[in-house]
Amino acid sequence: KSTLLNNLFHTNFREMDAFKGRTQTTQGIWLAEAAGIDPCTLVMDLEGTDGRERGEDDPTFEKQSALFALAVSDIVLINMWCHDIGREQAANKPLLKTVFQVMMRLFSPRKDNIVIRYTRQDQGLALLRQRFFNSIAPGGLAGDRRGAVPASAFPFSSQQIWKVIRENKDLDLPAHKVMVATVRCEEIANEKLANLTSDQGWQELEEAVQSGTVPSFGRKLSSILDKYLSDYDMEAAYFEESVRTAKRQHLMSKSLDLVFPAYQAVLGHLRLKSLNMFKDELDQALKEGEGFAVVVRDLSNTSLTEFDQGCTDATVSQATWDSSKIREKLRRDIDTHAASVCTAKLSEITTNFEKRLSETLAEPVASLLDSASKETWPSIRKLLNRETEAAISDFSSAISGFEMDDKTTSKMILNLRDYARSVVDKKAREEAGQVLIRMKERFSNAFSQDAESMPRVWTGKEDIRAITKDARSRSLKLLSVMAALRLEEKPDKIESVLSSSLLDSSDTSGAIQERSMSATVTPLASSTWDEVSPSDTLITPVQCKSLWRQFKTETEYTVGQAIAAQEASKRSSAFLPPPWAIVAMIVLGFNEFMTLLRNPLYLGVLFVLFLLVKALWVQLDIPGIFQHGIVSGILQLSTKFLPTIMGLLKRLADEGSKVGASGNSTFGPAARENGSFKHVPLQDMASESSSQGSSSASGLTNSSSV
Repeated sequence: KSTLLNNLFHTNFREMDAFKGRTQTTQGIWLAEAAGIDPCTLVMDLEGTDGRERGEDDPTFEKQSALFALAVSDIVLINMWCHDIGREQAANKPLLKTVFQVMMRLFSPRKDNIVIRYTRQDQGLALLRQRFFNSIAPGGLAGDRRGAVPASAFPFSSQQIWKVIRENKDLDLPAHKVMVATVRCEEIANEKLANLTSDQGWQELEEAVQSGTVPSFGRKLSSILDKYLSDYDMEAAYFEESVRTAKRQHLMSKSLDLVFPAYQAVLGHLRLKSLNMFKDELDQALKEGEGFAVVVRDLSNTSLTEFDQGCTDATVSQATWDSSKIREKLRRDIDTHAASVCTAKLSEITTNFEKRLSETLAEPVASLLDSASKETWPSIRKLLNRETEAAISDFSSAISGFEMDDKTTSKMILNLRDYARSVVDKKAREEAGQVLIRMKERFSNAFSQDAESMPRVWTGKEDIRAITKDARSRSLKLLSVMAALRLEEKPDKIESVLSSSLLDSSDTSGAIQERSMSATVTPLASSTWDEVSPSDTLITPVQCKSLWRQFKTETEYTVGQAIAAQEASKRSSAFLPPPWAIVAMIVLGFNEFMTLLRNPLYLGVLFVLFLLVKALWVQLDIPGIFQHGIVSGILQLSTKFLPTIMGLLKRLADEGSKVGASGNSTFGPAARENGSFKHVPLQDMASESSSQGSSSASGLTNSSSV
């Protein structure tokens, strides 16, 4: 047997040496490569089955080796003694029966039955050897073999077959092929996955996607995956198809799991890029004044289209990944940003119009409230309606580009109206909080100034009672205006109630006043006004009564001062004697008067004394000194009289010395100009003394000349 194989396949199996005796030469299973035969053919030399060395009690290995040869070989050569062919009791018949039964169970019957007659002629061996060339080609000895195992899996397959045989299990060859294919295909798949992980192109691509988008990402990644999938297909081409396909799908799944984070990173960069583009272009468009809703709609479509194009560029041909979730997230981000910008812009517009209303309403309302007349609240209502309607018109135009629904627009306009009313309400309440100060200011202006807004001088001719009543009436008018908010055209009786309860009762006295106050206690003994809602009440009736009491208390001093000043003025103006005294002086002083007429010298002396007294009267401001009382007037006169006399005398002395030095024959404070005398006012002579007095003399001149 070994000799036949060596001669047939040019192998080097150990052969029996006849000179050493007939003994078992081949033990176990030997493997060698047939030399010079294409394709590569492996030859196994099995231990003989009829040897006496193992004896009759150990047929197990014979059967195991026979089954092993049958399982792993495409062609089986059986060596028999020619005399045993056809004999019932042939030596190898039990073994051959077992072998052929297994062959019939595992394989379909072969169409070609080859019977080789052994001969030692070289021509017979040459013909047989020729049959093994291209044996796996169609029509060859092994041309119709099925489920061949690739050479790379042959060691593992043989090991597993022998393991099954040694465990005395039925040899399930199809299951064994699946097992071999599973193990080997998995090894190939793992190898390709490891190569993909360490691939330089993939590593560069993975690193690039961490910093931003990568152009043609999908094409580059698909090319890398195709490379390793093609290598797998080429190396696993001869394994069981179902196993090969399953392992290929597993390899693709693992490979896609490996590259999926990079794909997600690319989509994330695309989403951020599209979102940032939307934000930048939205800000630019809003700066140019374009309509918000139209801009958002156009830019949203543009950004989503840009994202879709990026996803198409990043699509991996081997994968069926869905980018709709990332796209939906981008849409939500765009909508969220647009909503936030919309809210900010609407808030900014609303704030601007609220500021505008505050500027156009606050100060005018304060001014109108300060005037406090019958037209105050009608004017405020007119101002409020005018400014509110103007603001709402501009506001509607400003928010029209946002394309909001009618309900939202109406609500915003209503809020703006409410804000305008709140500005008036707030300002009115602020002014109402200072109503007492305003009342006192109004009373002071009306009481201390006349109709021409000139300071009032209490000369004794003014009717202080009437002036006080008029000033208090004006202050009460201010209180009635400030008492309630009248933004609706509803009549009220606040002014009449206040006038009848406070102003009229202040003019009564005695029992009449008591009856009047008892009759008017009820209208002001309440916390609300009739026909006025509590929300529109600025000052309650009780508060009005308290404020009026405090107002009267704080203004009584001003009235008292005016009365005192008027009485002092009357006393100071009564410096002339009574008429009867004047008549008496004329009758009793007739003789003295005639004496003065008969002697002009007395008249001149009296005239000079009159001038001096008049100058002193003017310089000392006698009426002003005694205006505030006799005692204080005397004290002031005593302090000013002597300095004024000394000043006049010094002035006269200075003038006399100047006249003597110039050699002019003049008398008194006169100067000659062009041959005539120029009269000098007496007050110029007393200019030095005027600095110590309160006023200067006027209208007096020296009418005599020398």
